[in-house]
Amino acid sequence: MSSSRLVTRTLGNDANGTALRVSAVGLGCMGMSDFYGHTSPVGTQAEVDALATIRRALDLGVTLLDTADIYGPFTNERLVGTAIARRRDEVVIATKFGIDRTPADGARRGVNGRREYVHQACDASLRRLGVEHIDLYYQHRVDPDVPIEETVGAMGELVAAGKVRRLGLSEASAATIRRAHAVHPITALQTEYSLFTRDVELEVLPVLRELGIGLVPYAPLGRGLLTGTLLSTSDLAADDFRRSNPRFQPEALAANLQLVARVRALAEAKGITPGQLALAWVLAQGDDVVPIPGTRRVPFLEENVAAVGVHLTPADLAALAAAVPPHAVVGDRYVDMSAVNR
Repeated sequence: MSSSRLVTRTLGNDANGTALRVSAVGLGCMGMSDFYGHTSPVGTQAEVDALATIRRALDLGVTLLDTADIYGPFTNERLVGTAIARRRDEVVIATKFGIDRTPADGARRGVNGRREYVHQACDASLRRLGVEHIDLYYQHRVDPDVPIEETVGAMGELVAAGKVRRLGLSEASAATIRRAHAVHPITALQTEYSLFTRDVELEVLPVLRELGIGLVPYAPLGRGLLTGTLLSTSDLAADDFRRSNPRFQPEALAANLQLVARVRALAEAKGITPGQLALAWVLAQGDDVVPIPGTRRVPFLEENVAAVGVHLTPADLAALAAAVPPHAVVGDRYVDMSAVNR
């Protein structure tokens, strides 16, 4: 049975003017199948653990599950579909399309926002998830070669067909968000946002609030750095993408861990973990902000959910602002930043 103890928040409206209400924190499922190593092939203990984590999230009252077609690739949606098969009415399923990968080996073919691809991708996601509709369908990355009006127009056709309930964008610029929202209401923007990544505050977040669009931050724990448990890339699996991430390179990591130490000290003073303090900071940025920390383990999930109950005073927020100034983090968040903020 699902719990109702976890408080909820409101994201943006659909075409009928109805807001989307979800749990104050969601669950990012990407790392169960891709990018962080130790994935969850069918029939393995890792898959059992991942399924248990998703189901425990539902028990705790987490309603927003985030996946994408490319995660795996093409396996994470199946994992999520299996986990929620008998609990569909408890879940808001968010998935994404737009980063085209080959079925054979997962090689990336680029970003695709063409109308025919939008329809094909949606149908494939519905099959993998085993559901009749997707609650929140994001364009994963903006295609620079296709007008956003064409892509969002095609996404709107999916809404009209009953295959999708609401639309979202991921890593879109303020100007693109305006153009997209003029074609069809956008319910949420997904982008990286944490104590370590705050560029969204400059232009994007003001536009979201002007238009009534919710913010769904991914990597709210700084890709694990802000938990205070990752001290070296030697702790990472050989195929973990963070090994090549600019923020995890030796000199950058050393500087960033100094910031983490400051967060840890503040967390210890409050009797909570660094990760809980980092999540509480994101949650304190507004009731229209719903972070989706990812994990494969039940104990970490429970720790993340407990952050909803952490109250930060103005003094706490001021201390965090001083401990981690917006431009203090060393290194870009991706090797190639050209695909974000388009």
